[in-house]
Amino acid sequence: MTTFERYLTVWVGLCIVAGVALGHLFPGLFQAIGAAEVAKVNLPVAALIWLMIIPMLLRIDFSALGQVAQHWRGIGVTLFVNWAVKPFSMAILGWLFIGYLFRPYLPADQIDSYIAGLIILAAAPCTAMVFVWSNLTKGEPHFTLSQVALNDAIMVLAFAPLVGLLLGLSAITVPWNTLLLSVVLYILVPVVVAQALRRALFARGGEATLFRLLARLQPLSLIALLATLVLLFGFQGEQILAQPLVIALLAVPILIQVYFNAGLAYLLNRATGEPHCVAGPSALIGASNFFELAVAAAISLFGFQSGAALATVVGVLIEVPVMLTVVWLVNRSKDWYERLPSERPGHRPVRPS
Repeated sequence: MTTFERYLTVWVGLCIVAGVALGHLFPGLFQAIGAAEVAKVNLPVAALIWLMIIPMLLRIDFSALGQVAQHWRGIGVTLFVNWAVKPFSMAILGWLFIGYLFRPYLPADQIDSYIAGLIILAAAPCTAMVFVWSNLTKGEPHFTLSQVALNDAIMVLAFAPLVGLLLGLSAITVPWNTLLLSVVLYILVPVVVAQALRRALFARGGEATLFRLLARLQPLSLIALLATLVLLFGFQGEQILAQPLVIALLAVPILIQVYFNAGLAYLLNRATGEPHCVAGPSALIGASNFFELAVAAAISLFGFQSGAALATVVGVLIEVPVMLTVVWLVNRSKDWYERLPSERPGHRPVRPS
């Protein structure tokens, strides 16, 4: 790990401060950048995400995707956490914290809207950013790609019914153009570009040429991550400064949900015998959110100034710094994770009769 990567958390903190400050000082500039969108998908952010994830996708050999079948337990764990645990645990946390514990400190007319936003946020599993988190934990890239693709396919079918069920709505308008365009921009286009570039590199100089390019692109990928952070916080700089208490209270159930689901996926993978390179991305996919879709869905359902929209924006604000702490925990616990059962405290060896 380079010195730059070692202090990534510091750079993230500085970018958060810079984004909020710049968004407050130059709101017109960030409004213009934020307006550069198609179907509520921001194109500058999409371009930065390409720079983040294409280097990760370059490492993937599609001819080896069949090997992911051996990690079916990890895929099962992630699907279970994403679709059977995560939306429902967020609904419970939202009702507990926003609907009960924090109710006296929040605008009464927005309580239900805040809870709805939290549910929408949890019902959309992360896509593009997962490649960044997986790369930082040395995750199995074929597993990560397969899991993301499977989640995208399920999301197209399950997002609307699941959100409708948890919100108690008879029908829900899903921004299908946003969902489909996001999948194309954040998954399909980067995969096609990366695989075309990979073939060209192998044709020119083989694996050594590929590794040389990856070494050059790695810093660019992290710089794109930090630039994305500046943009996201710049877009919401005014909101952060205007409603700090509301944002802090909304962040509590989101934080609990992230660590709960990441920990659950991590431990379930360990219990089922999956290697650390699968458990890491599984935990990260289980914890993070597809915030582009969540924000768009909240705005289309409840309006731009609604509590639901603000709740999904809070998810955007804490996504990167919180996921970096999950990455740190996954990396720090690798030795513990890989410890054999016979080496664990309290283990009693079985004596032959």
